[in-house]
Amino acid sequence: MSGYGDLALFYDRLTGNVGYSEIAELIDGLINKYGSEHEVIVDLACGTGTLSVELGRLGYDVIGVDSSEDMLAAAFDKAEGIQGVSFLCQDMTELSLWGAADAVVCVLDSLNHLENEKQLERTFSAVSDHVCDGGLFIFDLNTEYKHRKVLADNAFCYDMDGLFCSWQNEVSEDGSVTEYLNFFEEQEDGSYQRYSEEITERIYPDALVMRLLSAYEFELIGRFDGFSDKPVKENSQRVLYVCRRLNR
Repeated sequence: MSGYGDLALFYDRLTGNVGYSEIAELIDGLINKYGSEHEVIVDLACGTGTLSVELGRLGYDVIGVDSSEDMLAAAFDKAEGIQGVSFLCQDMTELSLWGAADAVVCVLDSLNHLENEKQLERTFSAVSDHVCDGGLFIFDLNTEYKHRKVLADNAFCYDMDGLFCSWQNEVSEDGSVTEYLNFFEEQEDGSYQRYSEEITERIYPDALVMRLLSAYEFELIGRFDGFSDKPVKENSQRVLYVCRRLNR
């Protein structure tokens, strides 16, 4: 995975339309409905920490984990003054904590950024080792439909105050999408400085996910169409998985 150094500079501005507080409330509802305990959450691939902070505001002790030092630098600043929120710089495939969490969450297609099935399996294994019996594993994945029909070989442009972003996608035969991001930030003298980032998202089919959940002792509670309580459809762009760790 990329270090996302340049992306970290602009990530919050590009994701300003993401309803982090609503996602946090959804996670809180799922934990209260299905979880065994309601205290410690691991926010896996937490990025700049917005969701971690929102969960902290709901009263959880939150451990945000990310492999990007640049993303975490923004997360530390954002969490200043918020009780119970801490951060660790770790790769999600090598999660290593000092105790078990009541829930592990990994949302906003972070798992699609893993490079291969082996890394996905290592992540599921690490989560299984660090969630308590009866605890929840809540994660999402972008679907093949989104990769082939929405992202595909398309281009997107974002024109914001002092920042222009061009986003060009390239889809491969296996459905993986490589995203070429170019940021042009206005400087004090009116010129623009260019930053670039390249990211690849991969498809992980439901059959593989179900096999790994079974192998690492999770039971599936439900699969939902994005951040909703609706069933998955043929044209769903995001699938949210809610799973419970079986007793050892």
